[in-house]
Amino acid sequence: MGQVGNEPEDWADFDAAAKRSIEQHVRNSFIHTYKPVLDDERYRSFDTMEEYRRWCSENLPDWLGYSRD
Repeated sequence: MGQVGNEPEDWADFDAAAKRSIEQHVRNSFIHTYKPVLDDERYRSFDTMEEYRRWCSENLPDWLGYSRD
């Protein structure tokens, strides 16, 4: 993607975005991505942070970024 010039066709994407409402921008800004294990239950609760961290370490894939290693 290069720099935008002064030609009207260079501004087509900007003009289209400028016409959208704030609600539309917000709705388009959030993309739900399924996270294995985390999304499999509605919620989980833990008595201590250490219990939570141990659960993350033992149950979540490393690529989710919850590892403390």
